[in-house]
Amino acid sequence: MTVRTWCAGPALVAAALLAGSSACAQADAAWPALQDGGIVLFRHATAPGGGDPPGMKLGDCSTQRNLDEAGRAQAKRLGEQFRQRGIKVTAVLTSQWCRTRETAELAFPGRAREDSNFNSFFGDPSRQQPQTAAALALLRQWRGPGVLVVVTHQVNISMLTGLGTASGEGVVVRPQGQGLEVLGRLAP
Repeated sequence: MTVRTWCAGPALVAAALLAGSSACAQADAAWPALQDGGIVLFRHATAPGGGDPPGMKLGDCSTQRNLDEAGRAQAKRLGEQFRQRGIKVTAVLTSQWCRTRETAELAFPGRAREDSNFNSFFGDPSRQQPQTAAALALLRQWRGPGVLVVVTHQVNISMLTGLGTASGEGVVVRPQGQGLEVLGRLAP
């Protein structure tokens, strides 16, 4: 069973989270869904803590919450899973945060490109609606060739799909109507 969600408010997020449990049960369907034109949204790998320290600066990783050794190993395993399955990744987008960029670089060396549409808005909720709309518009245009991988943050994935994600977890989606259809999840 697939779940179509794109949430504009807390009530819709709650409803989508309840409905999303069926997508979680369909984890085995997620890998085969990553065919030509597929999209997967990954939460960055494990970076202990929550949010970022006061005074965080995008261009300075020393001011941010970053991957730990477990997160680096998790990111490498992520890329290895794609290579073992022969999944052709042709584009990798990340937020401008160091933890998303590092996750992408370890998983898909030399392929990542920053896109501010996938930056976290955790600390600035006023950016939530316009940024989510811009990210959704970009994702709805993807047709391949190959798979698009986006490494972003929990808040972004939640607003785009209505699902919560663990560090390093992926949500396979495809454009449908005005939103995204969730095809399954990829375990970290």
